[in-house]
Amino acid sequence: MKEKKKIGLIPRLIIAIALGILVGQFLPEVVTQVAITISGLFGKFLNFIIPLMIIAFVSKGIADLSEGAGKLLGATVALAYGSTLIAGSLSYTMARNIFPSFIKPELAEEIQKATANEVAPLFEIPLGPFIDVTAALVLAFMIGLTVSALRAKGSGEVFYKAINEFNEIINLVLSKFVIPLLPFFIFGNFCNLSYSGSVFAILGIFWKIFICIIALHLLYIIVQFSVAGAYTGRNPLKCLKEAIPAYLTAAGTQSSAATIPVNVACNRKMGVTAQIREFCIPLCATVHLAGSMITLTACVFTLLTMFDMPHSFPLLLKFIAVLGVAMVAAPGAPGGAVMSALPFLPVVGIESSGTLATILISLYLTQDSFGTACNVTGDNAISMAVEKIYYNHIVKRPIPEEDFEDGRINL
Repeated sequence: MKEKKKIGLIPRLIIAIALGILVGQFLPEVVTQVAITISGLFGKFLNFIIPLMIIAFVSKGIADLSEGAGKLLGATVALAYGSTLIAGSLSYTMARNIFPSFIKPELAEEIQKATANEVAPLFEIPLGPFIDVTAALVLAFMIGLTVSALRAKGSGEVFYKAINEFNEIINLVLSKFVIPLLPFFIFGNFCNLSYSGSVFAILGIFWKIFICIIALHLLYIIVQFSVAGAYTGRNPLKCLKEAIPAYLTAAGTQSSAATIPVNVACNRKMGVTAQIREFCIPLCATVHLAGSMITLTACVFTLLTMFDMPHSFPLLLKFIAVLGVAMVAAPGAPGGAVMSALPFLPVVGIESSGTLATILISLYLTQDSFGTACNVTGDNAISMAVEKIYYNHIVKRPIPEEDFEDGRINL
């Protein structure tokens, strides 16, 4: 008997959006109230689990580092963070120069009026995170670095095992509870938006914006490989060709973590040594999120413009800089980046649990696969640059020759 093929997350999200619009338009108000009550409870749980995600994934990533990898870690994180900042700045520049032509004042007014008609949930529960995101980041780095140092001395295995088991617990919660329920969360969001009448105006704006975002994703990937190729002496076009399987895998799974084995194989075909690719690719899956930053910056700029809120570059740059750190909490699960960004939305004047946050989550998740694919593909360019930095400037010895399938890709 053939096993039934499961519907992917993106189709389920699209179905949830369509059903939410229909329910909000044609069914009684009480149905919408029930839907947004469930959605609100789920949102509270997400806020609760975000710091736990940070502690679980970041501490494990650092604890897994091999002995003497401190400088290699610093170089990789610096390149990844710099790339993420550049991506956010380019996204702001694109949005500033192109998006105002899509966002008409009368449409923003229509959305503002419609938002006032939203339905309140039947009830709420006072569930919040037991530790804030910044404290969770500091704690994760502290645990990871100390456990890594202990393991280098031949001890610390008890703590390392505890970190791994906690990581498995969070992974289980995400895979069995959070991810399967995301469509219901989106359904409740769009029920409310549809009932208020704002959903059609919002989607009427964002389809053009998403085309621009995806185009910038692809352009940024080309730029990353061009710079890395020029620095390392590799042919960027051939390297890009080898990275296609990773791009397609990430687009299909919407998960950086799930794409790591494929990405390591692609990196090997580019000629990157085992020591670098096996260190850099898994680490960059957590810390290099240029594609997600492009999407989030563009969407936040659009929302701020639509609702006539301040959206200057210094304000957005502050948000980009903080978010570049906060997104290391994204675990490779769909929507991880936008969930990690929620506590920092007040930096630009958006409430982390308000209407604008709801719109941001809904629209981000519908195209998450493209941002993830951009993140993952760019990891290969980072690893090429890290390899040269490591052997030329850290250990100062020639890059070792390895038995690559196709040889090192040169210019």
